[in-house]
Amino acid sequence: MSGDNPTPIEASSPVASVIRRGRRPRRITTSFHFEDRLWQVATRVAVTVPLLGLVFVIIILAVKAWPAIKVNGPGYLTSSVWQVGNFYGAVQHTHGVAHPEGAVYGAWPLIAGTLESSLIAIIIAVPVSIGTAFALTERLPKWIAQPLGFFVEILAGIPSVVIGLWGVLVLGPFLAQHVYPLVANHVPNVPVLRYFRGSVGYGEGLLTSGLVLSFMIVPIIASTTRDLFLQVPVLPKEGAEALGFTDAEVARRVTLPWVRSGIVGATMLGLGRAIGETIAIAMVSGSVLGTVAPNIYGTMTTIAATIVSQLDSSLTDGTGFALSNLAEAGLLLALISIAVNLAARTIVRHTGKLMAPVGRG
Repeated sequence: MSGDNPTPIEASSPVASVIRRGRRPRRITTSFHFEDRLWQVATRVAVTVPLLGLVFVIIILAVKAWPAIKVNGPGYLTSSVWQVGNFYGAVQHTHGVAHPEGAVYGAWPLIAGTLESSLIAIIIAVPVSIGTAFALTERLPKWIAQPLGFFVEILAGIPSVVIGLWGVLVLGPFLAQHVYPLVANHVPNVPVLRYFRGSVGYGEGLLTSGLVLSFMIVPIIASTTRDLFLQVPVLPKEGAEALGFTDAEVARRVTLPWVRSGIVGATMLGLGRAIGETIAIAMVSGSVLGTVAPNIYGTMTTIAATIVSQLDSSLTDGTGFALSNLAEAGLLLALISIAVNLAARTIVRHTGKLMAPVGRG
């Protein structure tokens, strides 16, 4: 049959000549090496550009912040005073740096507000996100889970200013009138819980900021966790059910351990968003400088919110010292973000080495 024997190659054909010489055509070989070389260069550039961008940003921030670093010193991290001084008065010089008279800057309230609001957001967002992911993948029928999952992903794309406006006009006043007083008036007056007592204000403050941040990062963590749950093999879960596990035990002993490193990574991704959030927090935090929130309802500010709220006024400082202090705050925020990401990679690397336990323990 014609299909059993390949078509013979004519001795005078170019392909036969190539085979006799034992090498591929020069044009094909040259094209292969060019494409391979181009691919290697493109991948190296793709890896190098983000790193160079990060290094460039850090260097520029460090150069701009150096005058403020020389004047403020290490006390910048622990001081709570934030005074811009008199922009139109006498100019003083400290360590060769010109600055307005009476200018004193301390970043501790900014650091505390950033970390506290982000911590509140993570504490609220992680359980809600994991529960949402479980509902979308394990409990709800597909015809409901798909549109709800699409809605969760849409929430991640809502602009920050819209969420901030909702927080300052709707969420904050509602909580201050109907929720915060109930908590503040009924929490036991003991040292640990005393932080939840006191004046609740008008809805702008630390707890409202944490709630707004949690609303912003839930879609990020939930959508990522949902995709992780969908990748869990069916056989381990079915085997656990065959052993008599309940649905809750299957989730706790099989599903969650199987993807725990991914959940940690998703959580750190949400934490990075919370730490760097600017406009929404500037609208709902109260933007009070120089003081740490006296209770969980108190007004405060964060590093990012302070930069955006003080940028316009800092440009009126003829010495440039106010702008240099904002650059120092930006450098501090960048270092905190890098530290969080490095910690996340360490945790993910550690949890990724652990085996997924199966069995009642």
